[in-house]
Formats: sequence, structure tokens, C-alpha cells
Amino acid sequence: MALISIEDLDGLSDEQVDDDITDSTEPMDEEEQDRIFAHWQVVGRTHHVSVPREMSGPIQEMTRRNTEREQVPSVTVSKHEKLGEVLYEERMYPPGKWACISKCEELYEQSISNSFMKLMRFICKENSTGRYLGMSVPIVNEIKISEDGSKFMKDVVTAYYLPAEFQTSPPEPTDPDITIIHWDTIRVIARVFYGTTTEETISRQISILSELIGNSEDVHHDRYMVATYENPSVPQRRNEIWFIRRGP
Repeated sequence: MALISIEDLDGLSDEQVDDDITDSTEPMDEEEQDRIFAHWQVVGRTHHVSVPREMSGPIQEMTRRNTEREQVPSVTVSKHEKLGEVLYEERMYPPGKWACISKCEELYEQSISNSFMKLMRFICKENSTGRYLGMSVPIVNEIKISEDGSKFMKDVVTAYYLPAEFQTSPPEPTDPDITIIHWDTIRVIARVFYGTTTEETISRQISILSELIGNSEDVHHDRYMVATYENPSVPQRRNEIWFIRRGP
């Protein structure tokens, strides 16, 4: 997913950024469309991807509907706190259908950015219903680690949970790269962190959570998930690192 850091906001005033994430059903004028598209181009360059002009429509649609977000259903199993701060929590995500796309770019940031742009077009009418499907959060990125734990594998899966009204009858993507997949129950150990997600920041969060839970054999150590919750215009956006429980 395209991300933005504080440095990326150089040249954009606070008022401009606030405008980008304001929900509005009113159509945008041409100047505002160009400004928001230019902003996304800046975001894309920080992750070494190009934002094509065909993304202008989906970007406008998601900007207008930014506050219309459905939470992926989950049940909190337990919370682990210290001095009133939640260090991590365990959650259960029930079975459901997700729109998934796999990319294998040179950089993690490139894979998730290019994948999310395709998912945006799917959400914004490039589907068999021809309508806006609605945004759900979090968007989940599954990463795999080499056997010796030294590096990320290039293949990254980015997944969007289909909103409740489409779970029983999923719309078909027009993009053949996107596949609707039924995921069984997922049980995760989740820890919140803020800011951009890169291989470096994700590796650091994996290390922190590993230290907190100890050397547990009940979780996978060859794959993890990164969940993102907020608009790319948010400089200190909320993310989570997920350790995946083995078995049911």
C-alpha cells in the first residue's frame, strides 16, 4: 500500500493534507483533482513506484468516501498489558472471503504499492457489479521469511476483506491478477506500531514482538502479516504486526 512519511509532506501544507482526507460526496473541481493526484504521485515516488493517470478516478473516489470504512470482523481473545499499556493482544478472525493479489517486486514497498493500486480499481467499480464496493480495514499484507530468517522473500500477498454485503456473493474482478479467496479462521498475536512500513521497520517490529512473547512454537516463524488501517496521507498511520497461530 502506498505510504507517506513526514518527509514526503514537504511542499504540502497541513491544510492541503487535511483536505485530502476529508470525506465528501461532492464532485471535485479540476484543480482539486490535480492537486490530490500530484500528492499521490509524491507518495508513490517515496516507494519507487509510478502512479499512472488511470488511478485518478479511484483516488478521487476513495478520498470522497474516506470515512466509510468497515472493520474486518474479529474477536479479542486476550490482552497483555504493562503499566496500563497494551503490549499485544490475541485475536480471532472468522472465515471469510478476501480479494488477494500477489506481487514479487524488488522492494517490499513496491509490491504492496502496486498491489494496492490494483485493489483500489477493483473496489472502485472495476468489478462485475460495476459499483463502488466500499473500503474495509485493515488491508493485510502477508510476507514470508527465508529459512534462516535473514531476509524477506520477494513474493508478497496483499488482501482486502470483502464487505459484509458481498461475502455470500463476491463480485468478480475484471483484473485477472486479483483472486477471490476464502480464508479459514485466522488466530493472530497483534502489536500496534505507527509510521511507514518497510522491510526495516517490519523486521524491527518482528524482533520486538518476539522478545515479548518469547520463543513460542505455537506461532509461525516463516511468515507474518502486516495490517494497515489508515489513509496513506496520515504520516503516523496505524499498523500492526501479526504473528499467526499454528493450527485452529
